[in-house]
Amino acid sequence: MERVELTRQCEAIEIPAGNKITLEKGLEVFITQSLGGTYTIQVPAYGGLYRISGKDADALGKEVQEAAGASASGDLEAAVWEQLKTCYDPEIPVNIVDLGLVYGMEITPEADGTSRIDVKMTLTAQGCGMGASIAHDAQQKLMMLPGVSEANVELVWDPPWNPQMISPEGRERLGLD
Repeated sequence: MERVELTRQCEAIEIPAGNKITLEKGLEVFITQSLGGTYTIQVPAYGGLYRISGKDADALGKEVQEAAGASASGDLEAAVWEQLKTCYDPEIPVNIVDLGLVYGMEITPEADGTSRIDVKMTLTAQGCGMGASIAHDAQQKLMMLPGVSEANVELVWDPPWNPQMISPEGRERLGLD
C-alpha cells in the first residue's frame, strides 16, 4: 500500500456499490492496487474502497493514462478488445477478457461516422458486488476511444461463468496451470 495525498479533487467510484463521489484535494488515501491504468484506493476518512480512473491519475501523483487507441491499422474492434483488457476486478489480478467474463462485443456504426459499442459481460458469481464498478470502468474506458459516441456494458448471467472460461494467459497469471 502506498500512502498519497490527493493533489486535486477528482471523481471516484465506490466499491462495490458503483456510486460516483468526488474526493476532495488534500484527502489522505492508500493505493491498494494499480492494474489496467485504474487505481483502487482505500480512503480511511470515508471507511471504504474506491476506484480512480487513469484519466485522474495525476490527482494521485501518477501519470495520466490515455486510451489504448486504435491499432496502427485503425482497427476499432482490436482497440475495443485492447481497452477491455485494461479492466480488472479490484480483487483479481487478471483482466476481464482473460477471466472469460466478456461474452460478446458488437460495434454499430452511427450515421455521424462514430460508433456505438455494446458489450455483454458476466461476473464470477451472481452475488459479486463488483458488477457495477467493473461495468462502469469498462464503459468509461471504451468511451475514451476515438470515434466512439456511446458505450453500453450489460451484465448477463447466461451462460453461468465457470473457471474453464479463463484464458491460458489468465490461468498462468493465477497459477492454475
